[in-house]
Amino acid sequence: MTQDSSYVGNARYPRSRLEKLGVKDTFVVSVIDVDDDSFHRELEGRAAKIVTGRKPRAASDMIVYGTTAKSDLDRLTALRASIVPAGAIWVLWPKGRKELREDDVRNAAIAQGLVDVKVMSFSEALSALKLVIPVAQRPKAAKK
Repeated sequence: MTQDSSYVGNARYPRSRLEKLGVKDTFVVSVIDVDDDSFHRELEGRAAKIVTGRKPRAASDMIVYGTTAKSDLDRLTALRASIVPAGAIWVLWPKGRKELREDDVRNAAIAQGLVDVKVMSFSEALSALKLVIPVAQRPKAAKK
């Protein structure tokens, strides 16, 4: 069986980091505490509006939030208030550290009214977990 060479979901044609994150050209993306120049360059070619710094833009479609300590996860409630109802928060943390693990991010998310729906390797040094507002808690207008 031959495979269509335009198919991008296989090992020969892996999806890009932005495809895995789900970034669309109409998105407002807030990037907080992420020190990755290649990621910023990738975003510039894809997202409609990019906001960087310490504070997210209100009504962001996506927030990409870099963390290095459990205490950083206390911001998830405030970040949740800054995304559109069907938006996402991607939390990034360093790989291989016992003091901050995927379970820590997941537990903090649940405690702050978010659920995790996807995990990925963001880079060689960082892991990422996608958090969203539970569908049952979204305004009816945002449901599809």
